[in-house]
Amino acid sequence: MNKLSFWFLLLFSLCLSITTKAQSGFIDSFKKIFPNATIDIIKTGHHFKQEYVVMIDQFLDHEDHSKGMFQQRIFLSHYDKNAPVVFVTEGYSARSRFYELSEILMANQIIVEYRFFGKSKPEPYDYQYLTNDQAMEDLHRIRNLFKKLYKNEWISTGISKGGTTCLIYRHKYPNDVKVAIPYVAPLPMAREDKRCDEHILSRGSEDCRKRLNDFQISALEMRDEILPMVDSTAKADSLSFSRVGVEGAFEYSVLEFTFSLWQWGHDCDRIKENMTARETFNLLKEIVGFDFYSDDVVNYFEPAFYQFMKENGYYQFVHDHLEDKIKTMSSFDNAIFGPQNQDLSFNPEYLKHVRVWLYHNGDKIIYIQGENDPWAACGMVPPKERDAILMTKKDGNHFTRIKSFESENRRLIYDHLDRWLKTKIHPLKD
Repeated sequence: MNKLSFWFLLLFSLCLSITTKAQSGFIDSFKKIFPNATIDIIKTGHHFKQEYVVMIDQFLDHEDHSKGMFQQRIFLSHYDKNAPVVFVTEGYSARSRFYELSEILMANQIIVEYRFFGKSKPEPYDYQYLTNDQAMEDLHRIRNLFKKLYKNEWISTGISKGGTTCLIYRHKYPNDVKVAIPYVAPLPMAREDKRCDEHILSRGSEDCRKRLNDFQISALEMRDEILPMVDSTAKADSLSFSRVGVEGAFEYSVLEFTFSLWQWGHDCDRIKENMTARETFNLLKEIVGFDFYSDDVVNYFEPAFYQFMKENGYYQFVHDHLEDKIKTMSSFDNAIFGPQNQDLSFNPEYLKHVRVWLYHNGDKIIYIQGENDPWAACGMVPPKERDAILMTKKDGNHFTRIKSFESENRRLIYDHLDRWLKTKIHPLKD
């Protein structure tokens, strides 16, 4: 072994030893707070020094601890105990991923999986414990425990249903975090909020909207040609459609087409003149996806639709021009995707309380959304009296993030974070 190799090996061993000791020290500190938790090391990325997937005991019913506990999954990305914490309020299952706010603030990051999703499923599976209030108690308890480790400022964030969770959490426990930054955070006023319909019907030019209508009508008129393609795809991909059937999956995809097109950043240029049945099938599959109505996906999203139908609200399909061509459904809502043996009556008061509170008290919040996203129609517009801003990306969609904005608007976001948090800001690179 030459001298260079020897010193390289020595340096590598020293770094490995330091890293191992740091991980061991951190895990020891963590175990004192979560004595019954399991913690597994996962691959580290970005600026984080250690990353872990954690399973903690969580109360099934925070009002009655005798109901027992379940395991809740958390993804912890550790940078420095003295750094801020980005607290990610997921609305569904969670995975290890990097949020741009963690880079902007050089922060630690904690991602909390929503109860009844992913690895955080209680047994038995009792929907009476799937409420926003119970989920907020999950977050509050986790925050209070982790606050023993991370004493700097906390910033909450979430995307889509997770953005809604972020705002409900802000309302429920306004002092848990210093700043909230929800992305695409709808707060519907009804189980089927017609503002989404109105938003879809206002997008694009008159010619564009006509082309969308004509595409949907044409697709349904090609039913006999397209259905065998859907069925063949289902068999090839091992998809089953117990809830809606193959024909129902086709019809739902046609109804969903305009919502998905605007939500995911497509436009009317995708629709060509005189499209064949194959071309129509391919576009429906690409923009909506028939697998969305398959048993596996329906089962995954069933807890979410339970909440949409009960407390969160949702949307119905723009359908007036299609009613005489639809064969499999008697209503144009999404109730069929919720659990069929549960009371799905909607409580309009729940989010109303959240909206009213945000209007009168919702300070230090940055709302981020895309202009074309139909969910933007259900977003919160803070009044000028609030120390909060709404950032809407022109022609943006459901993927709109801080990095989506031009430099001037990014600077506005950074300036607010700097004023509220008084911490060093690390601007995103283009």
